[in-house]
Formats: sequence, structure tokens, C-alpha cells
Amino acid sequence: MTAPSHTLSSEELLQHILTSLEDDKAEDVVQVDLRGKSEMADYMVIASGRSSRQVSSMSEHVVDRLKREHGRLCKIEGKDAGDWVLIDSGDVIVHVFRPEVREFYQIEKMWQSPADKASAQRN
Repeated sequence: MTAPSHTLSSEELLQHILTSLEDDKAEDVVQVDLRGKSEMADYMVIASGRSSRQVSSMSEHVVDRLKREHGRLCKIEGKDAGDWVLIDSGDVIVHVFRPEVREFYQIEKMWQSPADKASAQRN
């Protein structure tokens, strides 16, 4: 494990997570800015994988990469089932879903602003 040269800002952490998900071919990646909306984190990332195996693998890669490259320990839940994995990295919360599970819970809609909802309804 490489010792981190500095503490990652929430924006830097977000970029590392997005890069890891992109490298693993995550689909429909959405980032939600939670600053001013919630005290739990600064950002939320929601992504989909095509199968339970891919969801579990992508999630494990995010956690391993943050630990190895930045010394950041994350909490992870749901990896064994692979339907919905939650990663708590502190400043960024990550949800990785199978598409059917994501559609059922529609978690990103809970965090949309009224303007976002109006825009989505027009499309």
C-alpha cells in the first residue's frame, strides 16, 4: 500500500471513484452533489453493472484501488449478493446496482432538484 502524499479532497476522491468505475465499464454513471443537501457526504455516485458478478467486481475494485493508492479505507455492503452494493468512502457514497434493482429503487430521483425533475419530465 502506498502512503498517501496528501489527504484527498472530496472532489479528488470523486474523480478517482469515477475513473475506477469507468475503467470497469460501469453503465449509466450519475453523480449527485450532496453539499448543502445532506451531512452524510459531499457526493453520491450511482452506477450500474450488467450482472451480479460485474457489480461485485466493480465495487471491489473501487475499494481496493482507494486503499492501495490512497490509504483510504471504505465500508462496503452487499458485495456478496451483487444486486446493490453500497460503498461508504467518507466524502463520497457509491451505489452500484444491477439495472433491474436500480430501476426498482430509483434512488437518484430522491436527490434531484425540482429543476432536474422538470427537465426529466419534458424529455
